[in-house]
Amino acid sequence: MDGSGQVAVVIGASRGIGRQIAVDLAKNGYTVVVAAKSTSDARSATPFPPDPNSPESTISTVEREIVEAGGRATAIPVDVRDFASVQALVDKTIETYGRLDVLVYNSGAVWWASVEDTPMRRFQLLQRVNPEGLYGAVQAALPHLKKSPRPGGRVVVVSPPIYSRFFRGKTAYAVGKVGMSVLTVGLAMDFRRQGRADMAITSLWPAAAIQSAATRAMEASSPAAAAALRKATVFSDAVLAVLRAPAGAVNGRLLLDEDFLRSAAGGGVADFAPYALVPGATPRRIMPAVLPDLAVAEQDDEGDRVDSAALRRAAAKDKDKDKGKGKDEDERHRDRDRNRDREGHLPAKL
Repeated sequence: MDGSGQVAVVIGASRGIGRQIAVDLAKNGYTVVVAAKSTSDARSATPFPPDPNSPESTISTVEREIVEAGGRATAIPVDVRDFASVQALVDKTIETYGRLDVLVYNSGAVWWASVEDTPMRRFQLLQRVNPEGLYGAVQAALPHLKKSPRPGGRVVVVSPPIYSRFFRGKTAYAVGKVGMSVLTVGLAMDFRRQGRADMAITSLWPAAAIQSAATRAMEASSPAAAAALRKATVFSDAVLAVLRAPAGAVNGRLLLDEDFLRSAAGGGVADFAPYALVPGATPRRIMPAVLPDLAVAEQDDEGDRVDSAALRRAAAKDKDKDKGKGKDEDERHRDRDRNRDREGHLPAKL
């Protein structure tokens, strides 16, 4: 029960991996805000609980699952393409629970095709849901995560390590997903610059394929395909392990679920057989065994550091000062004119 008293917002929690993360966070003591677009009348859901990878699984049914199992949860609909909706989600969370300790961003639009076969509208949707949705969620949540008595808030992003093979055959999708990982590394650097050693943002990605709504068609067309899949619990266990780990061990890391679980920081898990969807099967690893190091020898050399926000604030402050000087000058002119009137002179301006 290591999440006792903490509040976690899981965006993209209606089904599949996101639902499993929400359910397992609640089992571990977290109060969970279950967020996504899809809602339903959970009271009339039959059968209950519904297939977790089906359209019948919504934030409403996930909330009911958690509550009926003895956990605390609130379902709040959100459209990550609309920043006002994302801000309203965070505001409602604070209004309801008074705090925010963990943000998990699992929302994602998927389209795997060549550049030629990816229309502009599809490309824009991928970017709005994936990197733009994440950026909005982080922007809305950061002020509250910084106040977390955890101590220090945590962000977990479902996005991949960065390596060139990932771009092949799905360039538009990769642009967004890699952008999300760039945000992870960049925000981690912000935390270090700000002296927030208690905070961390981490990207997490499956090492082997996981059963989800996206794999339903594959399973239906080829029953043998299930042997290549793991249960979503491998990913939710990895999320919990990231949240248990010291901030410094996971901040800015682009991790794979299996590799982190096997590590000392992730708990040293050795047996992954229970995670296989088909008992006795050994799902094929789909991710590289060795990933490139993004750091360079000159990593700490920033040159002349530039802060555009600070420059803009300074310019606005100077502008306000100039306005104030202008007002003072106008007032001096008015005083002069009033004095001349009293002395019988005409005002300088009629």
